[in-house]
Amino acid sequence: MANKEKRPPVKESVGALRYCFDIDDENGQYTGTYDTDIIVTKVAKSVKMTENGDNVSVYASGEEYDSVSSVSSIDNEVEAVAFPADDLAKMRGDEVTDTGLIIRGGSRNRPFFAFGKTVKLRNGKERWLWYPKCKLLSNTDDTNTKEESFSEQNDTITIRAYPFDEKGQNVVVEFDTSVKTIEGLTEDKFFNQVLTGDDDFKKITTQSSKSGKPVNAGA
Repeated sequence: MANKEKRPPVKESVGALRYCFDIDDENGQYTGTYDTDIIVTKVAKSVKMTENGDNVSVYASGEEYDSVSSVSSIDNEVEAVAFPADDLAKMRGDEVTDTGLIIRGGSRNRPFFAFGKTVKLRNGKERWLWYPKCKLLSNTDDTNTKEESFSEQNDTITIRAYPFDEKGQNVVVEFDTSVKTIEGLTEDKFFNQVLTGDDDFKKITTQSSKSGKPVNAGA
């Protein structure tokens, strides 16, 4: 049996963020049908991802026999230099009046939306991730006084992603170009629609390369 060395590319930067609002039903529940507009914004300083779930150990005959892990949701904590005010208000469930006023407070139903992010790796490789079923969990809005030299006044937006499939298991859809490349597939094409599985992905890969074949990275 031969040893095979792998040298995965290291992370270099967070890339663009994307989001697209779900067309919730009359009860405010997720439908998986989205607005036609996918918003792209390049405001992220950092994104911290945390998986929420349980890790349960199974014991038998006085020792650990197995462990069962489950992920109930995933939090993306985004540090941003700015964020579109109208979309943040919509994520919060605030009322935006015809005159442009944003009215918030009290108990409001926050809509579902899809959230996407790009992770840039060394050597031109990238990871593209869609979280199809999300809600805004919290956001900060801190302001400091202006001083002689400019200083960034960043805020944190925390987005929670939930399972989007009927079985309640799948939370994220990811493609990593360091694992596989597909001729003609780009970041923009990957994020041209919200992806929830292979059927959606095959549509965009067929459009990207009608005559090409998937090519394993490094092959």
